[in-house]
Amino acid sequence: MVINHCFQKPVSIAPLVIFRVLFGLMMFAGIMRFWLNGWITDLYVTPRFYFNYWGFEWVHPLGGTGMHLLFLLACVSALGMAAGLLYRITAVVFFLSFTYIEMIDATNYLNHYYFISLVGFLMIWLPANRYFSIDVKIWPDLRRDMVPLWTVGIIRLQIAVVYFFAGLAKLSPDWLLDATPMKIWLPAKSHLPLIGGLMYKSWVAYFFSWFGALYDLFITFFLVNRKTRPIAYVFVIGFHLATALFFPGIGMFPYVMIICSYIFFSSSAQQKLLNRIKSPGQTTSDHSVYHLPARVNSMFMVALGFYFCVQLIVPLRFLAYPGQLFWYEEGYRFSWRVMLMEKSGNTFFYVKEPSTGKIYEVNNNEFLTPLQDKMMSTQPDLILRYAHYLASVYKQRGLKDPAVYAECYVALNGERSRPFTNPTIDLSRQPFSWRHYTWILPLVKDEK
Repeated sequence: MVINHCFQKPVSIAPLVIFRVLFGLMMFAGIMRFWLNGWITDLYVTPRFYFNYWGFEWVHPLGGTGMHLLFLLACVSALGMAAGLLYRITAVVFFLSFTYIEMIDATNYLNHYYFISLVGFLMIWLPANRYFSIDVKIWPDLRRDMVPLWTVGIIRLQIAVVYFFAGLAKLSPDWLLDATPMKIWLPAKSHLPLIGGLMYKSWVAYFFSWFGALYDLFITFFLVNRKTRPIAYVFVIGFHLATALFFPGIGMFPYVMIICSYIFFSSSAQQKLLNRIKSPGQTTSDHSVYHLPARVNSMFMVALGFYFCVQLIVPLRFLAYPGQLFWYEEGYRFSWRVMLMEKSGNTFFYVKEPSTGKIYEVNNNEFLTPLQDKMMSTQPDLILRYAHYLASVYKQRGLKDPAVYAECYVALNGERSRPFTNPTIDLSRQPFSWRHYTWILPLVKDEK
């Protein structure tokens, strides 16, 4: 009862409003960046084959015109969400369009895409348009100045989950004791002015590794605490800007986290900020509180409890699998493991017609883009997906019951390349499932 009473405590709606505006504008900028760089065509039009997620085989690209229209829809809905225009509709449209794009090809997976989908889903249910929005201009009765604390708290908790599991994932011997893959990555930044010469120093790699782990594990606690919050947010800005500088390939993730982490500031502080930028005609004398009917509110609390239980279980599902996580990658995706390993592979596929004994070596360039080939060669579920596709292609070419074999070599965290797949197993006969991949050869590390 005490916890529930705390969740229902009225606070200013300002954090939700500012988050809505900043998140919407950030998504608009990110989608436009994607468009202007020509990545829509490169990633969703050019490829001949797409790596669907298991269970989502029905998600397909929509062709050149269709994909550009889908991105336009996501772009417009992000602006509508930021402005609070037909908010529920634009929030739903943004979530569905963005998530559909994300689900087309698993080789394009990035942690912040997953994070954006989750936040987009949560935004659908929040009253973020009840103040400082076009909706309130059109329908003044919608306006509310106060909201229950849980409406702000669930965004904070979602961010906390990301940070905490990212830190937990860094508590590994490779990261803390060997400072890998930092020892591999940092020398590539030796061209940077002033600090470039330090990138070859072993202690710098250890500093990056340990600081990154401590930052992810504890930054949320410092953001929650009123006394440490300002300096903690300075660390948020500094940490993520440094990440963007050293690792530009991570995309917009650093900027997304900087913007989203601002929601940890108090409701009163954010209300003061909002008072400075809102139109003079708006006042805060009403102090009306947004609330749901008791039964609906109870159902909402149960649903949120279930949602966050899933958020806690999904990153830990790797514990159900044997073997080295970074090698097998079973339970790796959707677990907030951000930039933890250096992994590369080369995969050669052979298609055999059992009735004739003829063997055909596959030219991956015929079916995959360079990015797809690179990502596929280290991830077992993608290798399996591609093998099934090759079987269907060669069957259409006239081969009877074609068998597909893969000879794959993978290097992990700077160690020598090792055989990755069992070349004697017909992958086209291996089913898609959540079970352990027995056709992946176990990792045997070099003795030190």
